[in-house]
Amino acid sequence: MAVRVGRVYDEPDPDDGLRVLVDRLWPRGMRKDEARIDLWAKDVAPSTELRRWYGHDPAKSAEFAKRYRKELESDPAAGALEDLVAKARDHDVMLLTATKDLELSQAHVLGDLIADSIA
Repeated sequence: MAVRVGRVYDEPDPDDGLRVLVDRLWPRGMRKDEARIDLWAKDVAPSTELRRWYGHDPAKSAEFAKRYRKELESDPAAGALEDLVAKARDHDVMLLTATKDLELSQAHVLGDLIADSIA
C-alpha cells in the first residue's frame, strides 16, 4: 500500500485512499463539514512545544525529525501511530497537513516512518 503526503486544502483525488489529517490544530478557514477527511489523527501530531520550537525552520529540520520520532514512542502518540500503520497495511493512506512546505512538515516525517514500518 502507498503512503503519501498532501495539503488538506488541495482537492481530493480518487486515488488518495484513506485521508488522514495529522495536524494538532484544525486548519484555518476550513469547515469540518467540507474537509473531506476520513480521520483526524491529532494524537500523532507534534506537541505544541515541539511545533513552536521548530517553526518550520529548515536549519532545524533534522533535529525536529529526531525529536518528533521520539515523541511518537510515547502514548498516546504510540498507540495512534500503531493504528495508522495497521490502516496503511490494508489501504492507501494520504497524510494531510495545512503546512505549506510538505518537505518540512511532520506529515513527511510521519509518512517515512509509516512506510518503513509496512515495508
